[in-house]
Amino acid sequence: MNYLNLSALLEAIIYLAREPVTVDAIRKALPDVDSEVINGCISELIEKYRTPEHGIEVREIAGGLRFSTKPEHHETLKAFLQAQAPATRLSLAALETLAVIAYKQPVTVPEIQEIRGVQATGVIKTLLDKKLVATGGRKEVLGRPILYKTTKEFLIHFGLKDLSELPSMEEFEELIKSQATTEETMRTEIEMPS
Repeated sequence: MNYLNLSALLEAIIYLAREPVTVDAIRKALPDVDSEVINGCISELIEKYRTPEHGIEVREIAGGLRFSTKPEHHETLKAFLQAQAPATRLSLAALETLAVIAYKQPVTVPEIQEIRGVQATGVIKTLLDKKLVATGGRKEVLGRPILYKTTKEFLIHFGLKDLSELPSMEEFEELIKSQATTEETMRTEIEMPS
């Protein structure tokens, strides 16, 4: 297979990998590309990101390749990160409740509890506090329960343009599983000098 821009593809692979990606793993992902061509493109990428106009670089770490920030920027980046709000972390219960709200909105607490089969009041409070959901009026039924809907923060958190971009329910369930096993929803890595 001929890749139109192998260098860009390698850049994306290195960026996407959770751990330093080995050249062997890259070769396995691109079996149709000659090893010499892959090695040449990797060398070009390393040199490209060494130039002063880039704030990140491709480093060889633990037998693999990884993007990291350049040492000359560490102090400024450390101060920047300390000034940022912590990443929003959501429990599995919060993610499940958020999924119900996202797909059924506007929805009431009793409707959420009926779908999930468990109490949702505490989780709703957490989602309100994190500004991922908001009230959306009252349902015109006996007792006039409060309706809940997702917010702009929800769209930002999940990287959606609007609700039409919501993934299928199966994809959202996979997202919930992956987020439930990940300690942070965003990964910002700074390699500190030794």
